[in-house]
Amino acid sequence: MTTAATTPKVKSRKPWTPSQIVLTLLGVAVSAVFVAPIAAALFTSLKSEAEAAEIPPHWLPKVWTVQAWKALWDTGNITNWFVNSLVVSILVTAIVVTVAALAGYGFARTEFKGKSVLMGVMMTGLMISPAVLGVPLFSTVQQLGMVDTYWGMILPQCAPAAMVYILYKFFQGIPRELEEAAFIDGAGRWRVFFTIVLPLSRPSLAAVGIFTFIASWNNFLWPYMVTNNPDLMTMPNGIATVMNSYGIQWAQLMAGGLMAGLPLIVVFVFFQRQIVAGVAHTGLAGQ
Repeated sequence: MTTAATTPKVKSRKPWTPSQIVLTLLGVAVSAVFVAPIAAALFTSLKSEAEAAEIPPHWLPKVWTVQAWKALWDTGNITNWFVNSLVVSILVTAIVVTVAALAGYGFARTEFKGKSVLMGVMMTGLMISPAVLGVPLFSTVQQLGMVDTYWGMILPQCAPAAMVYILYKFFQGIPRELEEAAFIDGAGRWRVFFTIVLPLSRPSLAAVGIFTFIASWNNFLWPYMVTNNPDLMTMPNGIATVMNSYGIQWAQLMAGGLMAGLPLIVVFVFFQRQIVAGVAHTGLAGQ
């Protein structure tokens, strides 16, 4: 009796096509464009101030040191600034997501007089630069006694015209039959909204929340205008204050930029799937 030895078949790897090579090289080049500034900032932050100011500059430090990070930590109230940025960004995100979801669903599912006019007014707000609204917003906040307060920094950031429009278009793409079936079963509008519409909208809601959080965290101008209290400064404002007080010290400037941007990198790393899914869902709705 003989047994035939079977050998596993090994699939030979296909050679790369010219198009694959070109696309790979293009992807590497584009990635390098985005990674290079971060790498340059990191290497500069690990130099001494004298070495960081040398002309022409060089990439790698001759002497590796964390003096810039230590100096920034000692001269600034980093922990307090971080907590302020976190509180402001989280509250702005929560308010914007709530308001945008309610307003977007209202526009998508209800008909009322002046709906198109109101939508047009809201969309007109997208054409106005936030810098133009700085002075009237500050006057309003001052009259309300909200200068140097958390709410003075938070509420003016909670006018989410773009986010309302994104969710409005997404809600339009949800089949009405799902809601009508729930109405037949005796569900009310609020129950339909919370049990059917919101669960289906999780990817878009997550994307809106993440984009809002990033925008609020990076907001420099409005917190700078509305507060002079060092205990209420956010990360961008606090780091800018340290830089202005001690002159431009490039190593500390790069360390501060990395320190302020680190939470956003973490957010993107952990929530990139939700960001991509939210953009994809919005796009798949045909809008």
